[in-house]
Amino acid sequence: VQLQASGGGLVQPGGSLRLSCQTSGVIFRDSDMGWYRQAPGKQRELVAAITSGSSTNYADSVKGRFTISRDNAKNTVYLQMNSLKPEDTAVYYCKANFRRLRIYWGQGTQVTVSS
Repeated sequence: VQLQASGGGLVQPGGSLRLSCQTSGVIFRDSDMGWYRQAPGKQRELVAAITSGSSTNYADSVKGRFTISRDNAKNTVYLQMNSLKPEDTAVYYCKANFRRLRIYWGQGTQVTVSS
């Protein structure tokens, strides 16, 4: 099972990026999806999650700035990131929790917020 994450890059503080993560329809349809991030020297942390029924939750640090969504027709989960801050710099990973039985991780995409 592959999760293809994309959309990272270098952006100035206050800027925006949209991350995408696509997987197969068989997996996506029955998965709760999440975005995590890991900064150098820190543990991986949850950024945002969306259930198969489209309920969402967010880390306090990103509430009001980030939005997670899913497009079931495209088997893709998105993370819209606005008002980015230097402390958002990290490698961002998508995760699929398939039927709450099996976990799959994407390969990670680097987000760097710097002037």
